[in-house]
This record gives sequence, structure tokens and C-alpha cells, in this order.
Amino acid sequence: MDAEHWDRFGTLHTRVEQELAKALQQHHSIGLSEYRALARLAEADDGELRMQELADLIGLNQSSVSRLASRLESSGLTRRDLCPKDRRGVYSVITDEGREVQSKARPTYDGALHAALDAAAADGHLGPLVESLRT
Repeated sequence: MDAEHWDRFGTLHTRVEQELAKALQQHHSIGLSEYRALARLAEADDGELRMQELADLIGLNQSSVSRLASRLESSGLTRRDLCPKDRRGVYSVITDEGREVQSKARPTYDGALHAALDAAAADGHLGPLVESLRT
């Protein structure tokens, strides 16, 4: 039974992720990982997180988060900063432009999430899982 539930969860996750990614790309020209990184940085104290902490929060490995951070920097949405106490520590810091992009993309993300979950709720196999997530 665990495997069946896990498979349903995987199906739901994939469907929702695809809808979120499509909506963010269409309306804001950013990917889902970029949005999630900006959202975590916007929520963080002083708008900054250590690169490893950011990787953990958005589910990426160190190499992937480094490439993501480079893309965000190239777009002017974040900048890197060195940790003053440990010069080896690198932070990703959200810029004002990054905050603006994240703020404008938030309603799109929320709307796409709601719509994707509504669509999945109508699926006989996924409906109970969606209901349990929403309660």
C-alpha cells in the first residue's frame, strides 16, 4: 500500500510541478527553480542565504544551485556576497529587482498551484490525496 500511495504522490507532484513551471515561464520568463530560490531569499533575514542552505531549501545539489545562482546573478535578480566571518562561505542575496520579480510572480504561482490541485482533485486516483493535502 505504501508503494501505491507513493506512486500517486509522485504523479501528483509531477503534474503540479509541470503546471507551475509552464505558468512561470509563460508569464514571467523564469523557471520554477529560479522562482523558488527568489521566494526563499525574499523570506530570509536580510534577503540572503548561504548557498548550501539555499540548495537544501529548494532541493538542489551544490552544483545545480551554483548554476542557478549564476543565472539569477546574470539576470540581476541576485548577487553573491562573502561571509564576513568565514571567507569561504558564499551567500546569495536577493536584489530589489529580484524582489520585484518574485512579488509579481507570486500570484501566478499561487493561481497555477490552485488550478493544478483542482484539476488533480477531479482525478479519481489523486482526489483523496489532494483532499488530504488541503486539510
